[in-house]
Amino acid sequence: MKKACLVVDSFYDKNKIFDLNDKIRNRDNCLYQFHMLKDKFSEHGIDLSTSDINSIKESDIVIYNEMPKCLPKCEDKEKSHLILFESELIRPDNWDKNKFNRFNKIFTWNDELVDNHKFFKINFCYNPPKEINAKFAAKEKFCTLISGNKKVNHPWELYSKRIEAIRWFEKNNPDQFDLYGVGWDKYRFHGPKLIRALNRFQFLTSVLSESYPSYKGKVDSKKAILEKYKFAICFENAQSIPGYVTEKIFDCFFAGCIPIYWGASNIKDHVPQDCFIDFREFESYENLYQYLSEMSENEFDQRIDSIQKFLSSSSFDQFKAETFAQTILDKIIEQ
Repeated sequence: MKKACLVVDSFYDKNKIFDLNDKIRNRDNCLYQFHMLKDKFSEHGIDLSTSDINSIKESDIVIYNEMPKCLPKCEDKEKSHLILFESELIRPDNWDKNKFNRFNKIFTWNDELVDNHKFFKINFCYNPPKEINAKFAAKEKFCTLISGNKKVNHPWELYSKRIEAIRWFEKNNPDQFDLYGVGWDKYRFHGPKLIRALNRFQFLTSVLSESYPSYKGKVDSKKAILEKYKFAICFENAQSIPGYVTEKIFDCFFAGCIPIYWGASNIKDHVPQDCFIDFREFESYENLYQYLSEMSENEFDQRIDSIQKFLSSSSFDQFKAETFAQTILDKIIEQ
């Protein structure tokens, strides 16, 4: 049997990236696409394992999940391939074009790079529920936001815009909004490594943290929380990046919660407009809130029906884990 390796962060070594039973790493089934990738390779007589099991040297195929710190050797280019998920806000090194020539084929959601020669289109992918059971009358709560509290200095960032949304609801409609995620009850030091080391002192980070009255804590399952709400603030980490459509909008879809979306500039090329509320169409949070609060039961249920139709249609195929796995397999073994 041929060997292939997936080069991942050590957190996912020992084939943990393929383990759907790992509740910590596979929260909300986020590893399903890699599980499917391993299965697809196995069907073609190729053992795909993490690089601590199948080493880079002994593997016939090497797939890097995000740009590695140590680039492939020139003589290994033909067998070396790259998957790019994180945007330049989180991983600037992912998008250093000078490094691209060290890989044979590159798989990415970035519509501006895809040429179907070296760069091939993949998306953040999922195993959707067969049916969404969500009705307006059954929703207990109005609006939520689930996100980690992070900061990035970049002109495209939307982290600060999430905070604007949180603060507006806390000031104007506190009973209609709940905040979840990690880091909202902690202050986070930024800057040089010596300063960041202060994040280890929990007492200090707790004392210095800002107060978010809407904060309800961490979540074990985003779906379990989102199912309770009619709407969710759904801002990507960054705006204006073509094709950058992450799990955030689909987390809402799978839970029968209508997302208020801001992110990919071409979102409507990938997701039907009637499946989400486009934040860019509102002049202010006041206008947005008025629209949400006046939405009829009929309109809400129609939007949920539109989401269900989209998830059941061929248009959603591009976001299926099977498509992700088959695309990578086909493009690698065709040579």
